[in-house]
Amino acid sequence: ISNSSNSNYVNASPMDKVCIIGSGNWGSAISIMIGNNCHRLDFCHSQVNMWVFEEEIQYNGSKRKLSEVINERHENVKYLPNIELPHNIVAMPDLQEACRDATVLIFVLPHQFLPPLLRKVREVVHPSCRGVSLIKGMDFDPTNKKPVLISQSIEDIMSEGNRSARRFSCGVLMGANVADEVAKGQICESTLATDFINGDNDIDWNERTRKIFHSPSFRVQHVKDVAGAEVSGALKNIIALGAGFVDGLDHLGGNTKAALLRVGLKEMIKFCRTFFEGVRDDTFLESCGMADLITTCYGGRNRRCAEAYTRRRAQASQSTWTEDECNLLWKEVEEELLNGQKLQGTLACKEVYMVLESRDLLDSFPLIKRIYEIAFLGAPMDTIVDGIVVNDGPVCRSNL
Repeated sequence: ISNSSNSNYVNASPMDKVCIIGSGNWGSAISIMIGNNCHRLDFCHSQVNMWVFEEEIQYNGSKRKLSEVINERHENVKYLPNIELPHNIVAMPDLQEACRDATVLIFVLPHQFLPPLLRKVREVVHPSCRGVSLIKGMDFDPTNKKPVLISQSIEDIMSEGNRSARRFSCGVLMGANVADEVAKGQICESTLATDFINGDNDIDWNERTRKIFHSPSFRVQHVKDVAGAEVSGALKNIIALGAGFVDGLDHLGGNTKAALLRVGLKEMIKFCRTFFEGVRDDTFLESCGMADLITTCYGGRNRRCAEAYTRRRAQASQSTWTEDECNLLWKEVEEELLNGQKLQGTLACKEVYMVLESRDLLDSFPLIKRIYEIAFLGAPMDTIVDGIVVNDGPVCRSNL
């Protein structure tokens, strides 16, 4: 982490300089709240840089760079069209310039792209920098096959080579937040899970960070249970695949979907308790838990793509599907429906299945197991109902 700035900056109640790393649908939507708040809050610099992975787009009959169009139109015409962004949001294709001297980093991009980016970012941010991840996924340790919080991975990489005693600290923002609805100002809630330690100047960094996101239409509550909030945000995308399977089967209805959500929530809670310490029961009653599960299973991209996957398998003449054929169908659905965005539920499903299988725990998570088998092993679509059962037996922690 850069040490080029004034060493007294951390203890002198610094002005926060916010940078958003990512500019897709969700990154552009959350920039509306962040931009408006940073413009009015007296502890924030007004300008908010937003790093854009540069790409050429067709705009008004000619090829243009996406970052240039965003800055010219104050609109992400590819990923969030017809929504005006605050004029203090500045799209920047140079990652290090976007992050230079930042004190708050907002991560909102597919997590598989993070490691090489973070090694560039840590060279230029301010020594007091902290982070908030909006990424709904998980990392996995390939050696011990255990799940790792993305926020933890961010902390580890950002702290590598740091000669000071202070480690980079990262929390998460998770909740029932469909990006288009947030961007339109429809009322919703979100959960900020952070445990930033107050410095010598007695600033409440958790509350200060909450104010950067909170607005009358985007109501943010704070908790300290980072693991519970973050893992819920990843696992609900897997359950949403199952919800999409139900929606794509015309002989199943609302009762079946409600049962799938209930069982899915129980498996989410069991997974959190199995692999992470200190997870609180009340976290699952926050927006990051039950509410996020409900909205994702009714309105999210994972549900929508899973329904399309189901209907296309039903229309095909073949009765059996190989793993390669399943993966190809997911790729086709993603490309056709998501306009360049990426599915996170399918990736999370593969990784969670790998972890459970390596510890002989699949039978303790029958719904997640069945969703994987339908999604990637070609199991019949209507067998989704076989996963809607509850295995309340204790997980053998000696397997972990």
